[in-house]
Amino acid sequence: MISNNMHEHDGCITIGRMAPDFTALSTEGPITLSQFRGKWVLLFYEPGDFTPTATTELMEFARLYPEFEKRDVQLLGVTIDSNSADVAWVFDIYKNTGIRIPFPLISDRNAEIAQLYDTVSPDRIYEVSVRDVFIISPSQNIRAIVTYPISAGLNIYELLRLIDSLQATYQYNVYTPSNWMPGNPVLVPAPSTLEEAVQRWNNQSDLGLQCNSWYTCFKELNNNNVDNSNSTSQ
Repeated sequence: MISNNMHEHDGCITIGRMAPDFTALSTEGPITLSQFRGKWVLLFYEPGDFTPTATTELMEFARLYPEFEKRDVQLLGVTIDSNSADVAWVFDIYKNTGIRIPFPLISDRNAEIAQLYDTVSPDRIYEVSVRDVFIISPSQNIRAIVTYPISAGLNIYELLRLIDSLQATYQYNVYTPSNWMPGNPVLVPAPSTLEEAVQRWNNQSDLGLQCNSWYTCFKELNNNNVDNSNSTSQ
């Protein structure tokens, strides 16, 4: 760890808060979180190097890396091990499988990043981190937090789906229904006034909506019928 650019955060890390900044050594040299401001960032924490579940995660992240690039998402892995151990681990993967890890692994040997992001499990015999993922918007606000136990590997496809949902909300101010997949209809936020509810219900076709009720209205997500006037800024 080189330096911590923030004072210890007050309170829990929650969705909507600014992602705590840090500077640390990585397998690609020094990394500062704020250098990626303007991009989406997927920050994930691995409990340890040379572990079977974490190794499969790195390999899947590498295999699907072009999908993250399409979405302008920077992958950042963090481990509790030393920089030398991180380098040895990614080299071992390359030597045994031919797979190169195309994103940095950040060393958090002193658990300073883990403390900033609350990734150390409070129910532990030994100090181990949980398998946490933080999806950070271009303004560096935390938009999603996903927590897995150390025994379960991340579902990388679900993380991509979640990013697609977050980016749709970020760009178009729409929500996504249960089991939504890219290309499916999206939801518009519920009306906040009676007048808006009446207008929406009586003018569904003109607004490009299909409403099951006054508060549940679907629309196709395309450039012709998406209202950008209330798009989010964070």
